[in-house]
Amino acid sequence: MNFQNQCVVITGASGNLGLAVARAFAVQGANLVLVDRSREHLEHGGFVDDARTMLSITDLLDQTQVDAMVKAAVAEFGGVHVLCNIAGGFRMGEAVHETSDKNWNFLFDINARTLLHAARAVVPQMLGQGANANGSRGKIINVGAFGAQKGGAHMGAYSASKASVMRLTESMAAELREQGINVNAVLPTIIDTPQNRADMPGADPNKWVAPEALADVVLFLASNASRAVHGALVPVTGLS
Repeated sequence: MNFQNQCVVITGASGNLGLAVARAFAVQGANLVLVDRSREHLEHGGFVDDARTMLSITDLLDQTQVDAMVKAAVAEFGGVHVLCNIAGGFRMGEAVHETSDKNWNFLFDINARTLLHAARAVVPQMLGQGANANGSRGKIINVGAFGAQKGGAHMGAYSASKASVMRLTESMAAELREQGINVNAVLPTIIDTPQNRADMPGADPNKWVAPEALADVVLFLASNASRAVHGALVPVTGLS
């Protein structure tokens, strides 16, 4: 789990999971490009611009901004070796026939389009950089959802958007495995966050997934230990 001299791009870096992943990579010596729409939120999480960290204020729905972020990362750190697509969101409550265009577009934008834009910018750069001693040109880790392995009532749009993440993960893995890029995804159940505790006060958060535990799985998938793993959708279910 040594990421010295490796550049790790983390989208959605100011969220609970994004911060946990960023801190875990920082401990292992990675150079970080932390991508979010708010510098204030990133700084509130304890990160500042320094020799090993770049705070990138980027709208992931704007391909031009994403391309510029990757170009700046390459200029600063010599390449992008790991991409963690952490940005995402959750909404439920509507039956499929009641789903508004606004909610449908929001969920597919934040869960799938952000991934697509990051992949468009990062994959060509990974393909163009030299492979390491293990033949790896890069690792990409996406975040699906355990619950989106099948549909559920009043979760159609969310399940469909996260199912898209899973199918994109499998497709990218099939396209890129022979070119030295590993693409995998984690499928968490409920993540133990302050927001989820507030929304579900009667639930037992001890059965949920701690962000730090999920970050450990992300780091494994980004490491050389996972060099033979391609297109895996890894359930991370805590104690539930």
